[in-house]
Amino acid sequence: MAQSLPRQNYHVESEAALNRQINLCLSASYAYQSMAFYFDRDDIALGNFHKYLKKLSDEHRESADKLLTYQNQRGGRAVMQDIKKPDRDEWGTGIDVMQAALNLEKAINQSFLDVHMIAEKNKDPQMCDYIEEYLEDQVARIKKHADHIASLRRNGPGLGEYLFDKHTLC
Repeated sequence: MAQSLPRQNYHVESEAALNRQINLCLSASYAYQSMAFYFDRDDIALGNFHKYLKKLSDEHRESADKLLTYQNQRGGRAVMQDIKKPDRDEWGTGIDVMQAALNLEKAINQSFLDVHMIAEKNKDPQMCDYIEEYLEDQVARIKKHADHIASLRRNGPGLGEYLFDKHTLC
């Protein structure tokens, strides 16, 4: 295969790392969509959990789209992978899903850190700068999930979870 014309200072290791990140963002979008529609079920019916998690699904899908565009701009090739089904279909309580979301965001953040480290190792400051924008968003998202977990613990199950849904996630 001939080298892409816009490709400059774009190491194959960086390209592969970005493809892994794209797959992780798409997997996260899929997992958040599963979580969102769990809370939209008639036997759960916590509408703001649904909206909050659906928004996260959309944001991760948008991140994947932006990373795919970046991959093309740099002259790389997008290599799509299978998206694994989430580990579960039943997400439990609000605190359970927020804990799962926190763990997912930490994994995504670690992956972005790994991509940044690879770009830095390969002396690609433009890619480092690009990835740093995502790192800032990830740190904020991790803090937000941690705050939600603390609030849910303080509020308790049942009515506390219902009030969290109505007043915090709206």
